[in-house]
Amino acid sequence: MNEDSGTPNTPASPGTEIDFSTVIASAVHDMKNSLGMLLNSLDELRDELPAAQSSERFSTLQYEAQRVHVDLIQLLGLYRLQQKTLSAHIDEHFVPDFLDEHLAQHRVVAEARGLTLEVDADPISGFFDADLISGVLNNILNNAIRYTRTKIHVTAREQDGYLVLAVEDDGDGFPAEMQAAPEKTRQGIDFTTGSTSLGIYFSARIAGMHQHDGRSGEIKLSNSGKLGGGLFEVWLP
Repeated sequence: MNEDSGTPNTPASPGTEIDFSTVIASAVHDMKNSLGMLLNSLDELRDELPAAQSSERFSTLQYEAQRVHVDLIQLLGLYRLQQKTLSAHIDEHFVPDFLDEHLAQHRVVAEARGLTLEVDADPISGFFDADLISGVLNNILNNAIRYTRTKIHVTAREQDGYLVLAVEDDGDGFPAEMQAAPEKTRQGIDFTTGSTSLGIYFSARIAGMHQHDGRSGEIKLSNSGKLGGGLFEVWLP
């Protein structure tokens, strides 16, 4: 999602009752923008200070700020979905270039934490909303960085007429109930599982917005990847 996308601040007329959800959305939008400025400053600081590039504490600060930023973007996206003001703007993208550009910041954080981030993308193009799919990948990569042990592997391929973007790690994997019923996360958010459940719900909704020739995008979760941990796939028609 674009940094500027969100909910405008619309003042209430005197005597009218305030819609609390709109107030929250406006506050989240402001926090998202402020946190985005902080992340930009952290990027500049890392470039200016060589010691920061190898600092695990600096990496943790950058990672946690980025994770909260992604959560705020997801909350705004879900609000706009509820208000029916979020739409997908589909364009053609060369997938390897899209992933290289998108993964640059995640690679810096991963390497500072001693993790290996590998990308294996077939030279293919796909039709999708780059901002929305970036939001999906941001969430999954943040979770992979948090829960993996040593490695993260990102792949892109074409299969059965779908573009398949996959992220796998060598952590403990997804819970059995989440694998068995990914569609269930579309019906609501299990707050007992924290932001991961919110991210899966958001990802499922975004994937479903991508439609072509009567087919809709979807997500698939399993622990069947080559690394032995969690495997997240988004299938886009």
